Amino acid sequence: MAVSISIRTAVLLALAASSASLATNRYPVDPLASPMWVAHARSLFGNDPVRFDPRVQVGMPMIAENQRVFPVTVDARAIPDVVRIVVIADLNPIPIAIDYRPAAAAAYLATRIKLDQRTPVRAAVQLADGQWLVGGRWIDAAGGGCSAPPVSRVKGDWAIHLGEMRGEAWPNTPTSSRLRISFRHPMDTGLVDNIPSYHLESLTVTGQGGRPIGSMDIWAAVAEDPVFTMMPKAGPGEPLRIVARDTGGREYRASVTVARQTGAKP
Repeated sequence: MAVSISIRTAVLLALAASSASLATNRYPVDPLASPMWVAHARSLFGNDPVRFDPRVQVGMPMIAENQRVFPVTVDARAIPDVVRIVVIADLNPIPIAIDYRPAAAAAYLATRIKLDQRTPVRAAVQLADGQWLVGGRWIDAAGGGCSAPPVSRVKGDWAIHLGEMRGEAWPNTPTSSRLRISFRHPMDTGLVDNIPSYHLESLTVTGQGGRPIGSMDIWAAVAEDPVFTMMPKAGPGEPLRIVARDTGGREYRASVTVARQTGAKP
């Protein structure tokens, strides 16, 4: 009996090891050698095909001078049929910052995130056929961006300004524009003592007649007083409507009209 149990255990262990090996081999070798690559890949990509692609351009500073507010730009406009853009900081306690789905918008997104330590920062874009393309690099950061209280909490004025929202849109071409939206919101991570998680969780942009422009899911890894820049397929004079919601159920609404003068701001 003891021998039988031993053999059964050995078989189960071998099967478990084989499953782990298959899960690891399902994804390409990470050029950044991140210890969290396979775990995040398994969670995000599942069985979808994935590969690294230099056309997924992730723009950011070489060093995080302020780990609470770190600018990241994702530009995948050189890739056709992008339907989803996900921004990830591998070693953050909250790794995913944004999951953006451009409907009638270019494959472009700019925002600011928090960094809790030195980490790879990546963008993963999904194509209409289901495959994922990934780009990114390591960033040096002092740490603590996710576990430090927001500045507005320290000042004590966060409730006074909560919900203030601004937006502007400038034409790039006769049929496309650049939209920048900013919010006043503490974007609490829940990792600071006595401050529960409280952050924006969704945002949608629609154009003339309610046509979908883009939508995103948002996590607390996005920086305090978040800013989002997108490139809608909307020409001069078209109204853009923004609706956002936070985890407390509060809704924020605004309308921005694409300016008629030519030339977009940087």
